[in-house]
Amino acid sequence: MGILYLVRHGQASFGAADYDQLSDLGARQCRALGRWFRDRGVVFEAVMRGTLRRHEQSLAALAEGHGELPPALPWPGLNEYDGDALVRALHPGAVAAPDGPEAYRAHFRLLREGLASWMAGRTAPAGMPSYPEFVAGVTGALDHVRRQHQGDVLIVSSGGPIATAVGHVLGTAAETTIELNMRIRNSSLTEFAYTPKRHMLLSYNHLPHLDHPERLGWVTYA
Repeated sequence: MGILYLVRHGQASFGAADYDQLSDLGARQCRALGRWFRDRGVVFEAVMRGTLRRHEQSLAALAEGHGELPPALPWPGLNEYDGDALVRALHPGAVAAPDGPEAYRAHFRLLREGLASWMAGRTAPAGMPSYPEFVAGVTGALDHVRRQHQGDVLIVSSGGPIATAVGHVLGTAAETTIELNMRIRNSSLTEFAYTPKRHMLLSYNHLPHLDHPERLGWVTYA
């Protein structure tokens, strides 16, 4: 039985013109996680990642902390959905960048609506796959791990794919998958035990590498 570690990317640049860029804090979060793995003697048989810049940067920072990782297999099915496209599919027009607490709350309310409509097949956001195609990209990565590996495997991805993976393994309703997605933290760790036949959830969305008084202020969600 192997362990699959799914890691959400570190803090990116929410609200900026280019979200797909790790912040300095995001890099520190991932380096701390790499050290946590190293200190526990975790040796990865394989590494996979999404193809977004924040995935690549998060993995590079994690490798700095760990010391040595196998070459990563890029997997486009581990990429995040386009949140702006989801919102525009319901509310046409420009999506303004949030600039305050109420604007952030409004943004995430719209995102929930957009996710629900996309998952139910009521909308087809521009430039995005259908929801069944998105799920197939995630489950394809899980199937690859089961078929090709037996030891510890690392995946670096985003909140949407990780929540989708958990929802798939647990058989949750779409509404539950959305809630999982909305709660996931940057650089958080989700663990599956796996055999050639199935994956089993061990933990979700925890931050053992930030469990220190000096790093309590490092916890972020976007």
